[in-house]
Amino acid sequence: MTAAVSSRFVTLGRISGLYGVRGWVKVFSHTSPRTNILEYTNWYLDTDDGWQECRLETGKAHGKGIIAKLSGIDDRDLAAGLINTDIAVPRDQLPDIGEDSYYWTDLEGLVLRTIHGVELGRLDHLFETGSNDVMVVKGERERLIPYTDDVVKSVDLVGRVMTVDWDPEF
Repeated sequence: MTAAVSSRFVTLGRISGLYGVRGWVKVFSHTSPRTNILEYTNWYLDTDDGWQECRLETGKAHGKGIIAKLSGIDDRDLAAGLINTDIAVPRDQLPDIGEDSYYWTDLEGLVLRTIHGVELGRLDHLFETGSNDVMVVKGERERLIPYTDDVVKSVDLVGRVMTVDWDPEF
């Protein structure tokens, strides 16, 4: 996603598979809780032709995931064309999270530097664990760094830099 697009849209999930024969899709949600993605009725799908608006007809939790029915997608073949498509909403529809809190999408792509100025790489993505979130940083090698107050010292979204207290040898 380009910077201009990411400032307008925020990716909340991805269509990950098919469910049934009537156009329902499986959704991998990045929201917490997972079902929050269903609160947005107008999804934007990142297709080969650019962002296309699509209306969510209905959806629900199903096992450990989410299933959804999109308007105009009424059979399995149409739904199959959407597999691996990102789902986004306009940024202005997201709730305000306040100062010193960030959506993960805002952190992805930041350069990570240690408090001593050593560049570790770029934040590729984050994931949750039972105890804390973890940043996947890709540079000369891949690093897994906990996203905790002890480690993250500052975030500069304008300068696109995160300063961390982390040993570059680790």
